[in-house]
Amino acid sequence: MLSDVFSEVGIAATYGLVGLVLMAVGFVLVDLLTPGNLREQVWVQRHRNAAILLSSNLLGVGIIVATAIVASEDDWGVGIVSTLAYGLLGLVLMGLSFVVIDAVTPGRLGELLMEEADHPAVYVSGASHLAVSAIVAVAIV
Repeated sequence: MLSDVFSEVGIAATYGLVGLVLMAVGFVLVDLLTPGNLREQVWVQRHRNAAILLSSNLLGVGIIVATAIVASEDDWGVGIVSTLAYGLLGLVLMGLSFVVIDAVTPGRLGELLMEEADHPAVYVSGASHLAVSAIVAVAIV
């Protein structure tokens, strides 16, 4: 019985690590798509736009990872692989949605979102991240 608890904790830890890796990849993706250093933009310069954009990306990854775990049907190996695969797919699609929004709107989206003043485009971009994540999550189930 105690071994079952340790086994379940190990499985949860593995899923947690995969989720953390995907969130780190999401951070790098947002950093690559926007000008400047994202860490400095959020934590030093306290740019709300950058924080909202990053937050929507991280929440999106969390939605996908949580859905992939639930859909794994107690098959740990398949669950880990599908969590990683769907998480990466979600990140690629979130990045693609950013590029598409940038292409069809005036100005450079990344530069607008890194401005100190609040910009409404951050809500559009953040919503696209969450929408893409919801679409991927539903596709998993």
